[in-house]
Amino acid sequence: MSDDLFQNAPNSGGDYDSSSIEVLEGLEPVRRRPGMYIGGTDDRALHHLAAEVLDNSMDEAVAGHANRIEVRLDEGNRLSISDNGRGIPVDEHPKFPGKSTLEVILSTLHSGGKFSGKAYATSGGLHGVGISVVNALSSATRVEVARDKQLYAQEFSKGQTLGPIEVVGAAPNRRGTTVTFTPDSEIFGDRKFKPHRLFKLARSKAYLFAGVEIRWKCAESLASEDVPAEAVFKFPGGLADHLAEQVGARECVTAQPFTGRQEFPADADGVGQGRVEWAIAWPLYSDGSTSWYCNTVPTPDGGTHEQGLRGALTKGLRAFGELTGVKKAKDITADDVMTGAEVMLSVFIRDPQFQSQTKDRLTSPEAVRLVENAVRDQFDLFLTDNMDRGKALLGEVMERMDERLKRKQEREIKRKTATNAKKLRLPGKLTDCSGEGDRETELFIVEGDSAGGSAKQARDRKTQAILPIRGKILNVASATADKIRANSEIADLILAMGCGTRKDCDPENLRYDRIIIMTDADVDGAHIATLLMTFFFQEMPEIVRKGHLFLAQPPLYRLTAGKESRYARDDAHRAELEATVFKGKKVEVGRFKGLGEMNPQQLRETTMNPETRSLVRITLPQEFEQRASVKELVDQLMGRNPEHRFNFIQNRAGEMDRDMIDA
Repeated sequence: MSDDLFQNAPNSGGDYDSSSIEVLEGLEPVRRRPGMYIGGTDDRALHHLAAEVLDNSMDEAVAGHANRIEVRLDEGNRLSISDNGRGIPVDEHPKFPGKSTLEVILSTLHSGGKFSGKAYATSGGLHGVGISVVNALSSATRVEVARDKQLYAQEFSKGQTLGPIEVVGAAPNRRGTTVTFTPDSEIFGDRKFKPHRLFKLARSKAYLFAGVEIRWKCAESLASEDVPAEAVFKFPGGLADHLAEQVGARECVTAQPFTGRQEFPADADGVGQGRVEWAIAWPLYSDGSTSWYCNTVPTPDGGTHEQGLRGALTKGLRAFGELTGVKKAKDITADDVMTGAEVMLSVFIRDPQFQSQTKDRLTSPEAVRLVENAVRDQFDLFLTDNMDRGKALLGEVMERMDERLKRKQEREIKRKTATNAKKLRLPGKLTDCSGEGDRETELFIVEGDSAGGSAKQARDRKTQAILPIRGKILNVASATADKIRANSEIADLILAMGCGTRKDCDPENLRYDRIIIMTDADVDGAHIATLLMTFFFQEMPEIVRKGHLFLAQPPLYRLTAGKESRYARDDAHRAELEATVFKGKKVEVGRFKGLGEMNPQQLRETTMNPETRSLVRITLPQEFEQRASVKELVDQLMGRNPEHRFNFIQNRAGEMDRDMIDA
């Protein structure tokens, strides 16, 4: 590094004192680091603002206080969401003299009516940051509240209050809350709300709660063939109506889909724990899709409610096979049941825990048991009430199982052949799995011998293989073909995979079902993971396209209070746990400097055990399915020209992870 850098740097040396410490007040942290709160500044994050406001109105409906919501998109990127609920309280807040409760909610993080459960039994927003984050990231926000036959209003800009709450006038025939906001172009650039995306969001919310009517409106200039200027959504059948629309005229394995709703049993104190609704069909000649929701919030990465459903369906079909004398049914897996199915699952539970503020994955452990028990009984009845229907579904799933086992056997033969053939000797550092049993095999690529040693002790020897690599591998995006071929670490990777590279890459020859990149939860670990993802994209693109590549999510912290311990993936997750699970408790925080510092039991529990770990599947987002555009993006980020990389990071740092990784 040049000495000039240090000579020219202002305040380098001993000027680090109390004046160097910034204290961000109000909503300034949100504007400085929007990625911590909404996952970035891309299109997905922009539309997350709309979802946050709509979720508040849906919470009012689910709680029984509203039955009508209006979503209106106007020119100028202005969005309004109204409900006829109770209306945000407007009286003075007891802890903030001189401020209305409305102003406190809009301008203070971690404020809201959903912490204690008194105002809402089940809700999508739990951390009190949703509406305040929307306010912080909007150039103009206006909130109108019709309450006690009076209409109140207050305006904000970029998180700052523009004036006190005002009494607009009498409103004898109106009640509820209207939030109108315009996302700040300083944060989101020239991105605009997409009418089709908002239209689809409003429609999906109506399916999730049968008791609500959602009205859609948009400016005539924003309407199109797919998006009308006005529409009304109300679906008494809930998810069953949604499934019927999704399946359309397609022929399915069973004439009737498996649909239902079930209340969860009350807890020991007699308090209800929520409910679950599902709708599932098995199309014969086409692929399906999955939709997961918790408290009307989409959880695209699934989570514990998904695990409960998978368990109920798998155990139910195994039991039905035993009942009908089909002994091979004991080998059915959840993937055999779910692959190709149209699946919709919606749960309402108290105090749900999510993986992040964007709520992509549900992590509440009790959801597994609640959903599995509720669905299992009704699925058993679905199968046995009409034996022909049950046998038809079992037969279809058994065909998928047989195909899976056939492919697995072929891979086992290839693995043994590769292991025994001298010309295809496997890398000496590879600790291979035996490949025994019905479970899928996995290769963990770990950084360093220390982490590799822990991983070897933590693994399932039958299904999990370990390949340690030394430090940061070669950046293949900026290396010549000769340099790539001469690199020993890359040669080991290619040998371990057994599927060839570039045009010769054949996923059918891949020796493992899953390739899992497992690096430290720090900057260096993220760099190594990025280099590995670049390698797979360039040298084995079909492995990525076929969904074989995954990213492990080891924790960075271990939080302990008394006998309760939780693991946090990063600083944002730690803050979330401290504000919810450990709120008001004295927490002891331990930081893992690397995977090698975890004992094998901790590594197994947090990162390697399929029952408790969390994986991110590395795929190409739909907008990047054209390989040329992805190649251009990779070249910008990983290529030889540092200026391109610098400009990209400067312009789009907040959304890089969303562009590269789609769970």
